[in-house]
Formats: sequence, structure tokens, C-alpha cells
Amino acid sequence: MLSLSRPSIGEEELKAVGEVFKSGWLGMGATVKKFEDELKQLIGVKNAIAVYTGTSALHIAMDACGIGRGDEVIVPSLTFTASVQAIIMCGASPVFCDVCEDTLNMDIDDVRKKINKKTKAVMPVHFSGLACDMDALMELKAGHGVRIIEDAAHAVGSSYKGKKIGSIGDITCFSFDPIKNITCGEGGAVTTNDDGLADTIMKKRILGIDKETWVRYKEKRSWFYDVTTSGFRYHMSNINAAIGLEQLKKFGRFNERKKYIVKKYDGAFKGIEGIKIPHRNYEETAPFNYIIMVEGSRQEIMDFLESKGVGTGVHYLPNHTQQFFKKYYTKLPVTEKVEGAILTLPLYYDMKEGDVELVIASVKEWFR
Repeated sequence: MLSLSRPSIGEEELKAVGEVFKSGWLGMGATVKKFEDELKQLIGVKNAIAVYTGTSALHIAMDACGIGRGDEVIVPSLTFTASVQAIIMCGASPVFCDVCEDTLNMDIDDVRKKINKKTKAVMPVHFSGLACDMDALMELKAGHGVRIIEDAAHAVGSSYKGKKIGSIGDITCFSFDPIKNITCGEGGAVTTNDDGLADTIMKKRILGIDKETWVRYKEKRSWFYDVTTSGFRYHMSNINAAIGLEQLKKFGRFNERKKYIVKKYDGAFKGIEGIKIPHRNYEETAPFNYIIMVEGSRQEIMDFLESKGVGTGVHYLPNHTQQFFKKYYTKLPVTEKVEGAILTLPLYYDMKEGDVELVIASVKEWFR
């Protein structure tokens, strides 16, 4: 069965992890710092703080911004549940907004209708790596005084009008789990140009301690520290950072290969009755996954593709219809329209040409 996605890892990552083992320093240390420095270079941002997961990145970012009980955060329902769970973890309430049918990104007009005195932040999700309308979002920030906390789990390497995602808004959160554009095994990061905010997040990721352990051990009084704020155990380890450093070296070719596959898919499926292709920006998007919208019984299509050896998925089941979030339910016409139509097809760096052709031929066979 051809899987939807999988990481591309090899001897380089294994060797890098081995070097960390030899060093004896497995926790957060100099390797994490190097990964952060390389990530800053890729994105073009002043500060990058590596954390344990993408979800912890979202949580710590909101916590550092003072978001808590009684506050509201506007978020699209069509996203992985991590976005919403991070809001709940802060004690705040998610306010679900609709998406645009052509991009599957948040509908800014709907966001404007839902901003009120309780709104402390707007969380755009750069769906499949396609950047949201950052100009409009920054206007919302200026006009309403809300934080823009970007969920860029899909968008490592993507750009908006020539600027990398992660360098534009208040604060941006990335994920490096096994299937993202680059992986650390598990990991995430927060980027910001706000030095004060970055300093707060760096302390919060290690239980509010003012000095990281590996820095303290370089000093005479290595045992001394001061707890200056609330915090979490969210730091990244040298093991994960070592994997990430090798992945960053490969990112360029990962991205170009995935773009090639996306373009080939789009060219093959364009004009087929029963398939709608969402808007793509080939120049500025580092594609995370490949989604089309289909007519007819999606489950029958998925079953047929599976019989041909092609794995499929659905990204995502809307959060406003999930049992745990039912008290936040609101009517979202576009989200509910596309919910039954979105279909995810295989996309990853190591797909062979035969794999790509199998997907194309199988989809065409069904729609014939």
C-alpha cells in the first residue's frame, strides 16, 4: 500500500544522533542552539526557540502572550485538533471561523465578524503550506489590538509576498513531527522578532528557569538557578535537534521534489469532471500534503484507490463537530460543504515516478 506520507531519513541522521550519544549530553544543549540558528537563517527571523512538539509551540506561545481564562482565540475549524487543544490548554475558548473554498485557509471576513472585546488572538493555519492573507491579518492586529499567532505546522519554508512564513506576524509556531516538511523525530519551534517575547518563551520552555542547564554547566556555580516565571518541560533534546539539522540540509531538494509531484498531479487532474483542485501558489508554497475535492461518495473513491494500492486520507475532520468541542459549535457553511469532499492523496519526497503514475492512473480510472 502506497502510504500518504512518510519521513525521508537516512544514514546522515543516524550518524548525527550517534554523535550526540558520544557526547553524553542528550538533553537540550549546543546541538539545539545550532538547530535554532540554522532555522533562523532559513526563515529570516531574529529568534527561533525549539520545543518538544508543534502543539507545545502553540501552547507556550499563547501562554507567553498572556492568553488565559475568559479570553477567546479565533481559529478555523478545518485544522488538526492540536490547534484547538492548545487553546483549551491555556484556559481560553476557541471561536471557530469558516474557510475559503478555493484555498481552505481562514475566511478573514468571517474573522472580522467574530472579533469582540474577549478576542485576544487570531490563529491562522497555513493550510497545506499555502500562506494565509498576512496583509489582512496584520490589519486586524493594528485595528483591534489582537495577537496574530500563526499555526505554521504545514508551512516550513513557505513564503508570503517574498517573506518567509515565520518572519511576518507576532509569533509563529512550527511542527517537525515525522511527516512534516522536515522532521526532528518529534519537535516544534516558535519564531518571533520580539526579543522580549522570545526571552519569556525560552524561560517557559524549561520550567521558568532563568538559565538553561547546558549554559549553567559552563559557569562556576553550575548548581545555581532562579525560577522567574511559570513554565513547562517543553524543551527540545539534542537528539531531536541532531535529526533536524540534517533535515535542514536536505530541505531544498525535499521541497523541489514535492513541488514537482504537486504540479504533475494538478496537470493530470485538471479538467476532470468530479475533481476540484484548490488554489496553489507554486512559487511560494512548500507543500505539506496534496488535497483535492471530489464529487460523489468519497468513501467509495477511497475504497477503490485502496484496492489499487493507493493510500488516502482526510485532512481534516472539522473541530466544531467534534464531541469535546460541541459547546463551541457554530454554523460554518463552507467548512461543512467541503468536509465531505476533501481527499488527501500520497505526497512525500521518496515517491518514485511509478508511485506518482500509479496515483494518477488510479484516480483517472475511477473518474472515467
